[in-house]
Amino acid sequence: MDQFKQAVELARGSAPLAPSAPSEGRRHDPLETPSMQPAKFRKLSLDPEYLESKRIIAFNKDDPRARSFELLRTQILQSMDRGGWQFLAVTSPTGGCGKTVTACNLALSIARLADRQVLLIDLDMRKPKVADYLGIKRSSGLLSVLQGHQSLSEAIVETELDGDRLLVLPGEPTKVSSEWMGSPAMATLLETLKREFRSRTVIIDLPPTLAGGDVLSILPQLQSILLIAEAGGSSLVQIKESMKHLKSKPVVRVVVNKITEHESAVPYYEYY
Repeated sequence: MDQFKQAVELARGSAPLAPSAPSEGRRHDPLETPSMQPAKFRKLSLDPEYLESKRIIAFNKDDPRARSFELLRTQILQSMDRGGWQFLAVTSPTGGCGKTVTACNLALSIARLADRQVLLIDLDMRKPKVADYLGIKRSSGLLSVLQGHQSLSEAIVETELDGDRLLVLPGEPTKVSSEWMGSPAMATLLETLKREFRSRTVIIDLPPTLAGGDVLSILPQLQSILLIAEAGGSSLVQIKESMKHLKSKPVVRVVVNKITEHESAVPYYEYY
């Protein structure tokens, strides 16, 4: 993996795109609830067999495959605590690198800790997949909140598995994702999340960095980044280009996802 180390070192040290107004839905402040009441969240028990079918395994402390996520969890939380960061955004150079699988597994791994609470947000407004990976039947979510059709507390789902709880804000697809990402409504939403969930670690699943202007549009609102690359799938050029785009925020780890030959196996990771 020396080539990936070289790419990361070369890329470390563009300006974000100017935010534009969304062209679909209503534009007004979507957040009117003064505080988030857990009793108001829709509750859902997760199905462990379904999760495993989607390569989500970090909820099971007895599964040896979960150890890589425990290592990543420790490294990430140490970096976030040192930086005083609440938000961790997960992205990749291109699609297919395993960023959503990593975001879900990392969130569930953190949720196992007695002294930590987690909120997982699907901000991939091009191809939201968090709800599918976790088995959440999505009727509405992030976009409905931004449009003012639903309150934040109504959109959040409180999931539970083996006594561990994870809050999830599912995503919804839109054809004008970049405009929404840089909108005043999104900025208001993130500020509300920062205030109302200040005791929680917030994991944000972003679109791929090189897929369009979405990540650059929302980058000023973020605090720290986890970049997921795929061995054999992400080129050195793509990794370096992604790091250049993300350089205004701390990239706490670059995770190289190396899929094993065994079809049902969870990816093996190396961290830099």
